[in-house]
Amino acid sequence: MQPFKFLIYGTLLLVLSCSKDDKASETATEPSKPNILLIIADDFGLDACPNYAIGTTKPNMPELQKLINKGITFDNFWATPMCSPTRASILTGKYGVKTGVLNASDASTINANEKTLQAYLDDNLGKQYSHSIIGKWHLSDNEPNRPTEMGIDYFAGLLKGTVNNYNQWNLVENGVSSTSTEYITTKITDLAINWINNQDRNWFCWLAYNAPHTPFHLPPDYMHSQGSLPTDQSSIDANPLPYYLAMAESMDYEIGRLLAHIPADELENTIIIFMGDNGTPTEVAQNPYDAAKSKGSLYQGGIAVPLIISGKGVTRLGARDQNLINATDLFSTIAQMAGVTVSSYQNSASFYPLLSQSTSNNRQYNYSDVLNTAPARSGYTIRDTTYKLFVLDNGTERFYNLKTDPYETNNIIDTLTPEETTIYNNLKKEAGVIRS
Repeated sequence: MQPFKFLIYGTLLLVLSCSKDDKASETATEPSKPNILLIIADDFGLDACPNYAIGTTKPNMPELQKLINKGITFDNFWATPMCSPTRASILTGKYGVKTGVLNASDASTINANEKTLQAYLDDNLGKQYSHSIIGKWHLSDNEPNRPTEMGIDYFAGLLKGTVNNYNQWNLVENGVSSTSTEYITTKITDLAINWINNQDRNWFCWLAYNAPHTPFHLPPDYMHSQGSLPTDQSSIDANPLPYYLAMAESMDYEIGRLLAHIPADELENTIIIFMGDNGTPTEVAQNPYDAAKSKGSLYQGGIAVPLIISGKGVTRLGARDQNLINATDLFSTIAQMAGVTVSSYQNSASFYPLLSQSTSNNRQYNYSDVLNTAPARSGYTIRDTTYKLFVLDNGTERFYNLKTDPYETNNIIDTLTPEETTIYNNLKKEAGVIRS
């Protein structure tokens, strides 16, 4: 009996050992889901962003440069001219004309019944992901519970679009309001660090800085390289650009601090998306953009913004991509990053394959719209790979060839060739479908 007992015991050990090894092997070879970090810079256009040829004076942003070097820079990414509509389009996968969020003031509140990206992930994946929005919300004003009521696990930041003072502002954390006297760019980063490091499953962190949005000022010296500038308001007003650049650099500093606080193995399993929400403000817009063609306008300076993606699954290192991408597309793209198999939703088309493949995506047209108190700046615009059509609320139409006229100086609406007339009609038809 004794040898038989040893035989049984040995056999059990072998079986258990093989089962454990097989399970470990399966776990090791099974691709893990990535964490997703979406970083939104406020009022940060192409003329302000490193690695874009537009603009002559750039901030020193070494952390962003690392993402650029190890990721993809997208050259034809459209948002909206104002921050609330861009945020709503990412959150819902819909254009402003569909959500009613069309500006940053009287049409900036999102309907509480909209399906958010975070709720969509939960519906399709269960609770595989923890999710948060940290920083700027600006989709409802006096409703501190609106983010969590719309399915977001955790919200901490500011409800409004801006603060009067970066060192004294109203912090809302899951519905509870308090006055913060911590420098807001630093505090938002601290909140993100704390939240990320408290997660026990995959996470999706939407990190929305309000930098470098006004009020222009000089951040703490250790956060920027612009030097000892005067801090009186008249000096700032006389030359706001170096202060704006310093604020962008302070955001970059805090991004670096955030990434340094994520454990190395966890960071290695994280996709990082960096973007601007709309064009650069008129006070600091750089040539070839000007006050008429920057934030708030449907010109390229108002809606063409930076998009850089790096990290887990991004294999096109240091690449540039020319595909048309819309802010709405982040909805489906992030959903696919998380494991949702559907590649489109509402007005959103996933460009997830572009992270590893140099190919063409399925977007033939890019679209943006805005509701502005000035009818000459209010309306919609649509483009294909070459031509761009404006249709404004005052009845004006403009038509540009972006290949030969990338800065929109020559309106050819009255001199269209037969081929251009066909393209004009196609753009008008597609816009009608979108807006119906």
